[in-house]
Amino acid sequence: MLSIRDANPDDAAGISHIYNHYVTTTISFEEIALTASEMSQRIVDGTEKFPWLVIVHDGVVDGFAYASPWRVRSAYRFSVEVSVYLAPSAIGRGLGAQLYENLLDRLCKLGVHVVIAGIALPNELSIHLHEKMGFRKLAHFEQVGFKNGQWIDVGYWQKFL
Repeated sequence: MLSIRDANPDDAAGISHIYNHYVTTTISFEEIALTASEMSQRIVDGTEKFPWLVIVHDGVVDGFAYASPWRVRSAYRFSVEVSVYLAPSAIGRGLGAQLYENLLDRLCKLGVHVVIAGIALPNELSIHLHEKMGFRKLAHFEQVGFKNGQWIDVGYWQKFL
């Protein structure tokens, strides 16, 4: 059975397992794997203001998505940054789109106006997902990250709710 629900600290082990796969790649700019305890704290802190969601299949977390403030100044309060991560075995099954549909609906109900997604490049799968969900590319920053011995570009996609 497949379900999408609010993430909670009990999901931290499953979420960190998925996320730590990306820590070894250039998709995440994080360079040190997170413990379940560290991820649990991120969930607690993150859910104070915006949703964190998990997609669960037969009791196993297959992916997660969340929103966080775009910037700290008050005038940015209607803009958020979003992220989605899937277990490698869950890619290509439409789960990312399902997570985003749910997350975007929740954000709209919270009065969010603009949703922004930063994508480390190249990443054709993520670009495809975001554009399928109605995001459009607005910016491309060259060589802003350095990881795994290489410079990495980041593009920014935006969607109005």
